[in-house]
Amino acid sequence: MQPLAFIPSPSQGVWHLGPVPIRAYAIMIIIGIVVAVWLGERRWAAKGGAPGVIVDVAVWAVPFGLVGGRLYHVITDYQRYFGENGEPAHALEIWKGGLGIWGAVVLGAVGAIIGCRRRGISVLALGDAVAPGLALGQAIGRWGNYWNQELYGRPLDTFWALKIDREQRPRLSDGGLAPLDPKYADVATYHPTFLYEFLWCIGVAVLVIWADRKFKLTHGRAFFLYVAAYTVGRFWIEALRIDDAHHFLGMRLNDWTSIVVFVGAVAYLYLARGRTGVEAVGQEPADAPSGGGAEPEGEPEPEAEPGAKDEPEAKDEGPAEEPDEPEAEAGEPEPGPEPESGEPEAPRDETSEEAPEPAEAEDGPEDAPEGGQDAEKGAKGAKGAGQDPAGAADGEPGDNDGDDAAASEDAAKGEPVKDGK
Repeated sequence: MQPLAFIPSPSQGVWHLGPVPIRAYAIMIIIGIVVAVWLGERRWAAKGGAPGVIVDVAVWAVPFGLVGGRLYHVITDYQRYFGENGEPAHALEIWKGGLGIWGAVVLGAVGAIIGCRRRGISVLALGDAVAPGLALGQAIGRWGNYWNQELYGRPLDTFWALKIDREQRPRLSDGGLAPLDPKYADVATYHPTFLYEFLWCIGVAVLVIWADRKFKLTHGRAFFLYVAAYTVGRFWIEALRIDDAHHFLGMRLNDWTSIVVFVGAVAYLYLARGRTGVEAVGQEPADAPSGGGAEPEGEPEPEAEPGAKDEPEAKDEGPAEEPDEPEAEAGEPEPGPEPESGEPEAPRDETSEEAPEPAEAEDGPEDAPEGGQDAEKGAKGAKGAGQDPAGAADGEPGDNDGDDAAASEDAAKGEPVKDGK
């Protein structure tokens, strides 16, 4: 029986590059892993996690998952390798297919836990990040079954049926040399269960991403939503398959496993429905630059110290500079600012003040004592600003003769020098 339209099977699934075989099954698995890690990294970064964490954890989870998947397949189908016509050595031929998803999940989780503890992050938070990627990885990996022409379903006569080559059709036993099963020897097309699971897993990935964005699923809820949704599809797809499998109470073993896992996933979703709080997503490396950012904070401190010293000096110099301004108008050098640099410079200013006095003698003999009196007042004003009293003592002889006259002249000019006396 063969319909007019169907999905053709590949003519071969292995190519040789010299002595090295390139197997399509392995390529599909690798592509699925890459896609899962890539999407997991993006979602992990969106959660605030440090970059590279998913890759580091995958170094542990992927090998554990491959070993677990193979062990589950060998244990549940032990008759193929350890039965009457079985070959134990074939149990190591993983490239020929045979990975159980449940074993891959269990041992893969063990590897993920090891990786998460080494990085100090929450395994539940990581599970939420990688859940959609795992679904996409499974979807891509199912195309490996297509290249191997395995794990197909019951006979189907429709345009989406999958054609299976005669040598790949069901046999009476698992041995490669066993005769074909008479029920399927002449049946060419079957349910493409690989395609069903491919589409289902894509739908699961979309569901998890949508639900996570809408409901903010944390603390493992996104991961267990993926598990629950996948098991629903796996249950009905598994029921279509006709390859040899152990049965219990009329159902295939993987169907019972799907039921148990589904119940566990739903129970967790219910118990964790209100769980909130901060998750450990490995932000320590991301916070390290902020710790180093303390260095720039320390840099302004030395700049602030001289600035802090300059500000009080400016405030203290204010009153000393005010009485010196009118003295500058009289054509005399200002004594106030010069003593600021130090106490010994005050006497130097007084000598410089006496030099221009003869040049201004045209105004009369009274100009000289006025200049001396002004210089004395400037010195006293500097003394009021905290300068050495010795500088002010040098000008004391002129105070007895011209205090009253200088005070009257300063008052006429509106000078504030009197405040410094």
